[in-house]
Amino acid sequence: MNIIGKQGEAAALAFLRKSGYHIIATNYKTCFGEVDIIAKEKNVTIFVEVKSRSGSAFGHPFEAVTPKKQEKIRKVALFYMKQKKVEIPVRFDVLSINIAGGEEKIEHIRDAF
Repeated sequence: MNIIGKQGEAAALAFLRKSGYHIIATNYKTCFGEVDIIAKEKNVTIFVEVKSRSGSAFGHPFEAVTPKKQEKIRKVALFYMKQKKVEIPVRFDVLSINIAGGEEKIEHIRDAF
């Protein structure tokens, strides 16, 4: 992971904690792929994908969460739910972070897919 990615994930964790989320896991890996953050908000388990950019030359960060990436995250989530015996409700969020000039602009997209 590059410096922008690490900075984005750190900002995402701080943002979620400040927003009252309980962080369960970070960089949860399976044979199907990885989920950046697994968190809980009240009784909802949330699978969070974090996308960070240092500008808009390649579009908004959230645009990188393609249908293929969404399918991978769903498979990882299903694996996690079976392994940990987690029942619904679950949700898939995206934290889109633009880091420019030392500032972090965070856009939280709840129920992104």
